[in-house]
Amino acid sequence: MNFSEFEKKIGYTFKDKELIYEALSHSSYANECHRHSNERLEFLGDSVLSIVVSEYLFTHFKHLPEGELTKIRASLVCENALFEFSKKIDLGKHILLGKGEENSGGRNRPSIVSDAFEAVIAAVFLDGGMEEARRYVLSFMPEHLDKNRAKSLNDYKTALQEVIQRNPEEKVEYVLKDQSGPDHDRRFVVQVMLNSNVIGTGEGHSKKQAEQMAAKEALSLMGYKN
Repeated sequence: MNFSEFEKKIGYTFKDKELIYEALSHSSYANECHRHSNERLEFLGDSVLSIVVSEYLFTHFKHLPEGELTKIRASLVCENALFEFSKKIDLGKHILLGKGEENSGGRNRPSIVSDAFEAVIAAVFLDGGMEEARRYVLSFMPEHLDKNRAKSLNDYKTALQEVIQRNPEEKVEYVLKDQSGPDHDRRFVVQVMLNSNVIGTGEGHSKKQAEQMAAKEALSLMGYKN
């Protein structure tokens, strides 16, 4: 595999090419080629992304309270935002897909592309360290950021968390209950738990989307308009 074109796009050359190979390998491709998919890297990349963005907002928006910082961060790390960032580097073009996913338009599916975006962050982090990961992530930050950015975002998970935080002893957890369908048309079902009680169920084409729908249902059942 030659990843030089993609490396030029992102401004980083990998010492360990296996990392970028894995980061770009969707599960549909991995299953066909009997190799690791990018799902584990996506898990790590999600955390690296959150740390970098949180640090950036904490440093540059000293006048904003925790609640506003949380909303802006959510607007920058949600699936839609990552999908938009990915377009800047033509990420969809470089993802390795299985035949079924390729034929069903997987290169333009936000859930697939945004997951790969997080996987690439993890690959950069593992290959070059936190400074390189930080430089890479911050290259996508909008030039002008303000709290109004978050107002158009339907981030139900953040809204639910803010409601629950009013009672510090309460704990929210998202549990994957079911996943079905072929790789190119996966369906996920997630329940949101308050302590040990189910307070909402959601379904979507990605785990993140299903979690948002579960949180939306929970807010509705709790009497909050959304």
